[in-house]
Amino acid sequence: MKRLLWLGVGLAVGAIVVRKLTRKAEEFTPTGIATSLSQSAGGLVESMRSFVEDVRDGMAEREQQIHEAFAAGELYEDKFAELREDTQPGSQEENR
Repeated sequence: MKRLLWLGVGLAVGAIVVRKLTRKAEEFTPTGIATSLSQSAGGLVESMRSFVEDVRDGMAEREQQIHEAFAAGELYEDKFAELREDTQPGSQEENR
């Protein structure tokens, strides 16, 4: 009876190992590689779409803030003026 139990356990483990190895081997076939690349490209495209949506949302929010400041008669504070070349000290605009 013990031998039948261990034979059954061995067969079950063997079947699981063979299935795993077969699936792994299929990943390295041309079809498996193409599928993997397709899924990776799809994930990359989705990530880019998400990034673009986030940027657009940020731009719309900032634009709304600028419009509200303008409507209230407040001066627009350009937080990034010093980062642009045309307004940096020693730029061509100031040398003229």
